[in-house]
Amino acid sequence: MTMTEENRRLRPWEIALMIGAALFLIFGALALQTQAQLADRVVRLHVLANSDSEEDQALKLQVRDAVLDRAEALLTQSEDRTEAEALLREHLADFEQVAASVIMAEGYDYPVSVELEDTQFPTREYEGFTLPAGEYLALRVLIGAAEGQNWWCVVFPPLCTTAAAEVPAAALEGGLSEDQVGLITEENTGYVVKFKVVEWWEQLREKWGG
Repeated sequence: MTMTEENRRLRPWEIALMIGAALFLIFGALALQTQAQLADRVVRLHVLANSDSEEDQALKLQVRDAVLDRAEALLTQSEDRTEAEALLREHLADFEQVAASVIMAEGYDYPVSVELEDTQFPTREYEGFTLPAGEYLALRVLIGAAEGQNWWCVVFPPLCTTAAAEVPAAALEGGLSEDQVGLITEENTGYVVKFKVVEWWEQLREKWGG
């Protein structure tokens, strides 16, 4: 055997590395598909405070509560995300008015805007469920300069205001499949690893420019 032929033979560690990379790619693709399927079923809520001051953070929570109340009343008859999105888009001005009323009542003159936009989120744990990192449709409430810590949750299905024990039923009613509900509510190693892979892939995709 010549030196060239010997050099071409893969070493065991190189084979193991290639197998590991292939498995990572396959697992990553499946995890991203899982995230995309979840994203097609939910609408997130994203409230951004004017600043990180104690007063602005407290105001953020008051605006959040008012927006959640309005959204819950509006979306109570929505059977899936398509219906929920249509209703939210139709009532964006109403949400702005609700938020502005709270801000004014608390003695502030911050402008406020409300939009429904695709937004990037990290993996986020809530009471009773977790959603993987990725892009989701979000009802975004921007208060003043919108430079403070923000608040995230899920406005449809109404998981923000649902007790942890009732999350599975609310998610099923909102159009998630039993497998999807099991995925976001279970607590085991596979669940954590799968969501972490999604986060790694999202970070790589952002680094590589999509």
